[in-house]
Amino acid sequence: MRFMVIMKASEESEAGQLPSTELLAEMGKFNEELVRAGVMLAGEGLAPSSEGARVKFSGDGEPSVVDGPFAETKELIAGFWILQVRSLEEAVEWIKRVPNTDGAHHEIEIRRIFEADDFGDNLTPELRDAEEKLREQAARN
Repeated sequence: MRFMVIMKASEESEAGQLPSTELLAEMGKFNEELVRAGVMLAGEGLAPSSEGARVKFSGDGEPSVVDGPFAETKELIAGFWILQVRSLEEAVEWIKRVPNTDGAHHEIEIRRIFEADDFGDNLTPELRDAEEKLREQAARN
C-alpha cells in the first residue's frame, strides 16, 4: 500500500521561516532511515502558499485563479512523503518517529493512495492500459 503523508503548514512555514540546521539534519537522518528500509518513494518540502495559486473550477464557465497566500494555515501543506508500507498502522509507526527538534506543534495527516484495483469496473481494461503507459512514460521523464 502507498500512503501520502502530509505535513501541515504552520504560521512559521507560511511566513517563509526555514527549518533550523539541527532540524534539517535530523530530518535528513529520518529520511535516510525511510530510504534504507525501502518505504520512502518520495518526499519534499513546499514553499509557502504566498508563492502559489489555486485554480477553482465551477460548472458555469472558465476556471478562476486565486493567487496565494491563503488564509487558513491549518488547511495548508508544508511538505509530504510518499511511503510504501504494508498498512496504515505501519505508516503511523514510521511517522511517530518524525523529528521535532524545534519543539513546535505540528500536525501530520496520513492518507492511502488509491491503487488501480480500488476503482473496480469503472477502470476499464483500456483505461487501465492507458494509465500504465502514462506512468511508464512519467517514470522515464
